[in-house]
Amino acid sequence: MKRREFILKSSALATLPLFSFQQHQKKFKVRTIVIDAGHGGKDPGTVGKIAKEKDVVLKIALKTGKYIEDNIPGVNVLYTRKTDKYVDFQNRADVANKNKADLFMSIHANSIVGANAYGTETFVMGLHKDNSNFEVAKRENSVILMDENYKEKYEGFDPNSPESYILFSLNQSAYQENSLRFAQKVEDQFKNRVGRYSRGVKQAGFLVLWMTTTPSVLIETGFLSHTKEEAFLASDKGQDLIASGIYRAFKDYKTDIESIN
Repeated sequence: MKRREFILKSSALATLPLFSFQQHQKKFKVRTIVIDAGHGGKDPGTVGKIAKEKDVVLKIALKTGKYIEDNIPGVNVLYTRKTDKYVDFQNRADVANKNKADLFMSIHANSIVGANAYGTETFVMGLHKDNSNFEVAKRENSVILMDENYKEKYEGFDPNSPESYILFSLNQSAYQENSLRFAQKVEDQFKNRVGRYSRGVKQAGFLVLWMTTTPSVLIETGFLSHTKEEAFLASDKGQDLIASGIYRAFKDYKTDIESIN
């Protein structure tokens, strides 16, 4: 979906009368979700000492989807990739938009140079409120520089320019409330059930989230730049635990949304 179309659609939804929006919510069912394993192919994402982000998050994405498929009947689980291949942001968003997905989750692993940061954090679409959030968004958005004609494809968006992120202030998404709802459940599961240190729910300008027209989050599962956390994320057990946390968060979210009926 083109940026202009998205802004118009979001603005229209945002101006709906409260009664009308509540009626829409009452009919809402979570039927289709998209699980997006970040990076892939020529784009390795962040690279640790023993693991690459693209490999770690693909395994977590597939495990998450299997938990959902095996335990929650009636949910159609779609993937932006199931193998080690490069998928640009437009095609990732298209999987959600063309299939009218009810939820989009993009799974990533974090990294920071010269610091011993660790822990999980889940982002929703919005303007960054501090420089660290902006740096995460810049790193993830810089993937578009690998695309041919990226300036034309993304209408002049420059991932390294603070001015480019002003456009995100136009996004008063009708999906923000449910994005935050799911994001909080993910972090609660990571903290209380998986035993990870949660850095909380945050906002930043992630292009892939902005391009999707559904509740959407970007999940940073931990830091590959932290030796112990990298070992955890690279292990089969660690990936299982992270995937099970996301699965339980989705199960709780689905129950909450559908209980509005």
